[in-house]
Amino acid sequence: MTLQVMETPRQPPYHRAMDLALASPAPAAHALPFGEHLRAWRLRRRMSQLDLASEADISTRHLSFVETGRSAPSREMVLRLAERLDVPLRERNALLVAAGYAPMYRERPLDDPALAAAREAVQLILRSHEPYPALAIDRHWNLLAHNAVLPHLLAGVDASLLQPPVNVLRLSLHPQALAPRIVNLGQWRHHLFERLRQQIQATGDRTLQDLERELRGYPVTAGEDDTRLEGEVLGIAVPLRLRTDSGVLNLISTTTIFGTPVDVTLQELALETFFPADAGTGEQLRALLAG
Repeated sequence: MTLQVMETPRQPPYHRAMDLALASPAPAAHALPFGEHLRAWRLRRRMSQLDLASEADISTRHLSFVETGRSAPSREMVLRLAERLDVPLRERNALLVAAGYAPMYRERPLDDPALAAAREAVQLILRSHEPYPALAIDRHWNLLAHNAVLPHLLAGVDASLLQPPVNVLRLSLHPQALAPRIVNLGQWRHHLFERLRQQIQATGDRTLQDLERELRGYPVTAGEDDTRLEGEVLGIAVPLRLRTDSGVLNLISTTTIFGTPVDVTLQELALETFFPADAGTGEQLRALLAG
């Protein structure tokens, strides 16, 4: 589930700073010509010029001229090509700027009045998901909001890793965070790196590439690199098996996103919700929140 949010009323005060975090501003368009930007996205999507030209209903010759700079695209053409390439809204703005046009998609901070309905939706999902953990992240996996369950699971995490911006992937894989308590750490690492790889491939985000290099540099102890899928829940999902004082929690996760965003911030919002994979985990989580 993909979404970003403000905190729910029941959360401790220090989480409000995360919940009210503003979406970071869109980066300036690279100093590359539009044609080079377009070609890079086409290759990232593994499309030939013929493929893209057919999708965009233009001639291959015209597309070639656009990529080499011999022909300047209209604003409509830029948007059509970006849509066919499934370019994220943030990067569509960069393509427009590179082609000499003004950005089209706004990027509002999360506390902007225009996003009030989205904030309320996220708050509702986080709160109603209790007693199970749920959290909201941005495009770089930074924690923006969570429900009242998550702090109970973060007991013992090094305080430096809880200083904003709190990165969810660091919390999962850092040796001073949750990693020592994840029973199937090798399996969970493999799952997270696969998701991160797909995200990098889809967006080309350099910050995510740097984050991946950092995470892969964390020490791996014997057995942690075991990526066998033993312990799959009914053969359908990779679980997060987290050791706590009350026992091992077996959780499966879902990811949610807004379906039709036209705002950069909303497109990059993501909501991660966890569900118990067995009855015992459900009982432990209910007792944890009640206590």
